[in-house]
Amino acid sequence: MSPGTALITGASTGIGAIYADRLARRGRDLVLVARDVTRLEALAARLRSETGARVDVLPADLSDRSQLAKVEARIASDETLTLLVNNAGISLEGTLIDTPAVTIEHLIAINVTAPTLLAGAAVRAFAARGAGGIINLSSVLALAPEMFDGTYSATKAFILNLTQGLAKEVADKGIRVQAVLPGATRTEIWARSGKDIDSFPAEWVMDASDLVDAALLGFDRGETVTIPPLADEAKWHAIQEARLAMASELSRRDVAPRYRVSAESAAV
Repeated sequence: MSPGTALITGASTGIGAIYADRLARRGRDLVLVARDVTRLEALAARLRSETGARVDVLPADLSDRSQLAKVEARIASDETLTLLVNNAGISLEGTLIDTPAVTIEHLIAINVTAPTLLAGAAVRAFAARGAGGIINLSSVLALAPEMFDGTYSATKAFILNLTQGLAKEVADKGIRVQAVLPGATRTEIWARSGKDIDSFPAEWVMDASDLVDAALLGFDRGETVTIPPLADEAKWHAIQEARLAMASELSRRDVAPRYRVSAESAAV
């Protein structure tokens, strides 16, 4: 039985193109989404030849609401679709203090709005079919906003939170949801944002093929959050346990004692 069709955003190069290759070799048909039609067509032709997969090309600029709607419509209407890979993403050349508002809006459109709306379209379609999967590409910077640009990190934290919340919502609907948190990975996103990936220590930088292979193994295992570079998984579980333990204390009628104004200090 065919595993169905996977729709991959940002599929023309890098991580998205590798997901396309790996999923085609697993027997999936593909819908490839990106702006670069030439690259998409070349990848599609290669994968058709090498794997025999049916590969459709769907050019779209996901920052354009009307073009994004075309991708949503494809997800809603394609009954063979069983997997969405929300991979498309961009970074910034600067930080919030020195980046024009229009550039920030574009970042949010690509990194937040598009994956959220596409995940929504997929959840509705998959829930009706009783099966499906969503893979959202986040970043380790979702857990370390102080390391680099906080705006980019914030968009990736949004994706992490979206995924964890969504996984709970659809747990009984036959839908698997995964957030993948890459560290520094050798892709074109660095050059596009004016950064030199070779300026990082070599031991920081993962090959994109290794990243995708690890991420797919995590998906196969049913992980909600997969962090390929993290060797000590117990550290992630410790964060989760502490966060969940704190959750029951986050909403109270009374303010915490440390915020109460004493009679003595009020009189000063």
